[in-house]
Amino acid sequence: MTKFSLSTMTLAMTLALGGCGMLQPELPQVQANIPFAWPEAPTAAADAAPADSIGWRDFFTDPKLVSIIASALENNRDLREAALNVERTRALYNVQRADRLPSVGLSVAAERTGGSGAIAAATPDVYSAGVGISTFELDLFGRVHNLSEAALQQYLAQEEARRAVQISLIGEIANVYLTLAADIESLRVAQATLDDQQALFELIVKRQAIGAVSGLDVEQARTTVETARADAAQFAGLVATGRNQLALLAGSQVEEALLPAGFDVAVSGLAPLPVGLASDVLLRRPDVRQAEYVLRAANANIGAARAAFFPSVTLTGSLGSASDELSGLFESGTRLWRFAPSVNLPIFQGGRLTAQLDVAQADRDIALARYERAIQSGFRDVADALALTRTLDARRVARQALLDAAERTHRLSKERYDRGLDSYLVLLDAQRTLYSAQQGLIGAQLAEQDNRVRLYRVLGGGWNERMGGS
Repeated sequence: MTKFSLSTMTLAMTLALGGCGMLQPELPQVQANIPFAWPEAPTAAADAAPADSIGWRDFFTDPKLVSIIASALENNRDLREAALNVERTRALYNVQRADRLPSVGLSVAAERTGGSGAIAAATPDVYSAGVGISTFELDLFGRVHNLSEAALQQYLAQEEARRAVQISLIGEIANVYLTLAADIESLRVAQATLDDQQALFELIVKRQAIGAVSGLDVEQARTTVETARADAAQFAGLVATGRNQLALLAGSQVEEALLPAGFDVAVSGLAPLPVGLASDVLLRRPDVRQAEYVLRAANANIGAARAAFFPSVTLTGSLGSASDELSGLFESGTRLWRFAPSVNLPIFQGGRLTAQLDVAQADRDIALARYERAIQSGFRDVADALALTRTLDARRVARQALLDAAERTHRLSKERYDRGLDSYLVLLDAQRTLYSAQQGLIGAQLAEQDNRVRLYRVLGGGWNERMGGS
């Protein structure tokens, strides 16, 4: 190869590897229009860790729930699909990144032609072998660089999507587990009420047989028994479906020993959850970060679309040897080199390049709108959870006070009925109030725990396994 050709290829390689994304525009300013601070935000300690740094094993203190979540992270099909999508996007990025480097290959060829007469004598066999570069594009205007950058940002976005799926999965498992525990507790209350009502009904039947009470008392007692029986059957069905839903999320059947025995108000170990006052904590949420990476990818595609308007230079070259004798292929005097640069200048494309740029710009604007919407939606999620924190606490306290009063009322009504001072109708009303108060307290406790899990999740917690882990 001559000195000129070596210098030319060296210069070309330098230009190619130094190709820049100068045609890529700057990222547009995000106008999410959200307040800097949360409404009704609790005051956090100065050293309070952000939610996304609190591992889910540290947040959930119920060992049964922790075991189910760990199983789900191994076996859940939605999470497995999300992980495979990450691997696929990573492979696509590697494919795109490979275009930034020249492809070097080894070729060995034999050519034989034939004919008749003088033609056959003038067409000898030709053997060749060489190492070459095939149609390598010099990235003078950053087209290949921008396409590679877009693929990288898509890969990063897919990784954040996997984290978002994991957070959603953990939150859903916790909610289903809590709901199942509440249904089991409600079933226990309904069954206990049924047993009490059944025993009281049998006593009233005996008293009616000796003329101590009327048939109306018997029928009223019967209605309470059947109502409690219907409620017990309803909660039994909810418990069965809750187990099936938990098994689906876990990706396998959940062992009986891991199912909740009742409702535990200490499922999560943080109360109140440490919350930073600045709303920029939303930028740590995986769904918001995913939207940001998609925006960056769309912005890089604009640079690639702009570069398509400029000339493109491709190189093809090889170095080897050729001979009409296979045995003499590598002898002296058989060396052969080839250097074939080509320039492609778009002149008339029927508006194709302009349309492609318009599409890229529209995609960027759509990604920007989605990014802003993700931030706004995240702010609303956190604001709603914060707003409910105090009200749900007050609701639970009020429900507990109502239950305490209902228990005292029921006890006094039972004593007065046994002494013949009140009718069964008064006792029946006290029984209904007590049963409603018991179920109401379970519902209030469930709502408070669900909101606590929701606040942890919407602040970006749930994809770390332990404090500070990854």
